Amino acid sequence: MRCIFLGLLLVLTIPMFGQSEQLAKNYMEQGAYEKALFVYQKLYKKNSSRINHFLGLVAAYQQLEQFEEGEKIIQKHLKRQPNNALFLVELGHHYDLQENNEKARVYYNQAIEAFQTNSSNTAYSLGQTFEKYNLLDEAALVYEKGMEANPMSNFNIQLAKIYGEQGRLEKMFESYLNLVKSQPNYAAVVRRNFSEYITEDPAHKPNLILKKLLIKKSQQDPDILYNKMLSWLFVQQKEFKKAFTQEKAIYKRTNKGLNDVIDIARIAISEKELKSAAQILNYVLETPASKDLKLTAHKIILNAKVIDATPKEYDVINAQYNTVFEDYGLSRETIGLQIDYAHFLAFNQDKKKAAVAFLKALLKREKLSRFQSSRAKMEIGDILVLDQKFNQALIYYTQVQNALKNNFLAQDARFKVAKTSYYRGDFPWAQTQLDVLKSSTSQLIANDAMELSLIISDNIHEDSTQIALKIFAKADLLSFQHKNSDAIACYQEILNEHRGEKIEDEALYRQAKLLELEQNFENAKVNYLKIIEFYPEDILADDAHYWLAELYRTQFNMPEKAKELYEKILFNYADSIYFVAARKKFRTLRGDAIN
Repeated sequence: MRCIFLGLLLVLTIPMFGQSEQLAKNYMEQGAYEKALFVYQKLYKKNSSRINHFLGLVAAYQQLEQFEEGEKIIQKHLKRQPNNALFLVELGHHYDLQENNEKARVYYNQAIEAFQTNSSNTAYSLGQTFEKYNLLDEAALVYEKGMEANPMSNFNIQLAKIYGEQGRLEKMFESYLNLVKSQPNYAAVVRRNFSEYITEDPAHKPNLILKKLLIKKSQQDPDILYNKMLSWLFVQQKEFKKAFTQEKAIYKRTNKGLNDVIDIARIAISEKELKSAAQILNYVLETPASKDLKLTAHKIILNAKVIDATPKEYDVINAQYNTVFEDYGLSRETIGLQIDYAHFLAFNQDKKKAAVAFLKALLKREKLSRFQSSRAKMEIGDILVLDQKFNQALIYYTQVQNALKNNFLAQDARFKVAKTSYYRGDFPWAQTQLDVLKSSTSQLIANDAMELSLIISDNIHEDSTQIALKIFAKADLLSFQHKNSDAIACYQEILNEHRGEKIEDEALYRQAKLLELEQNFENAKVNYLKIIEFYPEDILADDAHYWLAELYRTQFNMPEKAKELYEKILFNYADSIYFVAARKKFRTLRGDAIN
């Protein structure tokens, strides 16, 4: 019976013990130091060997400026373990708090000496203790000595963080590179940390330091790691030909395929560097690459040409598509190119009937998988929407939904059903479809569904006749049809006739984006300014700030105005999707040398 009682007492005591420690921590966080001291005194009396109780008790004495009592506790522990480096740091910090810096320095030095002569003092715990008190030089020294003494230890992450805070950029970059060298799975993390320092400007100091270091290391050690990092750096600087040179060198040394080369071309195209992309992709076509890779290269090249093509160039592009089809055939292997070609016929050359006939022939000619036929049907649906044959388009989108069920393409088809219903003014049915898509596994579709749903729900009850919403939907359709001037005029009709209604800020924003496409930057600027002035609390406020900043930076050469707007995003719109980009561009314009 006595054993049972003791066992029960032990079980009850352990959680109470833990709760008391948490209670003491809570008191410390709340600034209730006397209460915290009382709890820590009880905990320390019960178990003085627990480091948390010791440190907590000392911290409580320090906050209450009862330094003599705090020092007695530290000295008591040092008497037991004179060479314990952690206790020596605590005593040094104790004197720092009393502004006795010289005496503090004596104990910090003793701690480092004890660490070097006594193997029981671990580099990690001592380094963390120095870091806790912002003693970065001492922490770095401990980590460095720890790695010297034990080559198997790896404190590169800790050192990189400290070097970054100290502004020792080369040492920071080198520590991160050493980390990746020993643990390649950290490559993505390291690139993410580098991006806090690296900008688009090749002359930016951190960019120059990293480039010089990478070249130096690649000369000393021809590891492809340094080629990959140089390639990444050149992509950040939008120097795609230089990135291509690095990827080409990697390909020649490893012969592991050209996918990374193609990725550089894709990024170059997204940044409108079409000449660089063409050079890169032509290299792919000249190599003994697989048929699939060469078709991918053709697809990217032709898509890029279509993006910036003028009507005068359409015949040449048409001929190039047909040359590829002659070389590779109208087969299952070229389905992606055939769908792109149909899109080109319909959306660029206004040959909608020919485009639909081309895709229907593909569906009859080839035995396609469900995914292949669904992609073709999605394009047919898009072309029918372009031709305002909404009912026929809905049939094709629904077929895709039924064929693939919960697949991403089926969710995209459901969104296009909603969008088509919206274009033709069937707002309640569109809303029903969009409500389902708000929980889509695709974040992009979920966001698009949420955006369109809000537009409908905010405005469907504004006016029983829904005049403004119908005009807005018509403008969106015209934008989809690439009839930018007509769409701009439609949005203007809303701005003229429905001023002050909820839909006004959406019309201002959509019109601004089209004005930018038409190179009418001055009027786009006016629209963004109106959103900022009249709708500072609405959902588009951060969009307006960001894109106006981009205009000031890229079109009007007004970096100070851009900087002000980026800064407002940082302070006023912390949850904005533009927050990270705004922070980086703000720091660049401010001239920050480091993080």
